[in-house]
Amino acid sequence: MKIYIAGKITGDRKYKAKFREAAKTLEALGHVVLNPATLPDGLEQVDYMRICLAMLEAADLAVFLPDYQESAGAMVEWAWCQRTGKDCALYMDVKGGGTR
Repeated sequence: MKIYIAGKITGDRKYKAKFREAAKTLEALGHVVLNPATLPDGLEQVDYMRICLAMLEAADLAVFLPDYQESAGAMVEWAWCQRTGKDCALYMDVKGGGTR
């Protein structure tokens, strides 16, 4: 399964480690992970959002990290999933084997 990770990046100095840990966990479960924290530095916010929405659209499932509600971008991604019917889950649910 292709899984997109969503969560707070802007303003979180440790976001790369947080996303890396989630990606490793999901990959260990046999998934292909689409990780926005691996995008290059130096783009505009609108560029990141466009790329992330494309990644989200390509994914089978969007997984939201616990801090996603603190991120304007992740909230857009959440709304996109709700509006389009994209399957989504909270990270804690996926780690435990369930989805929502």
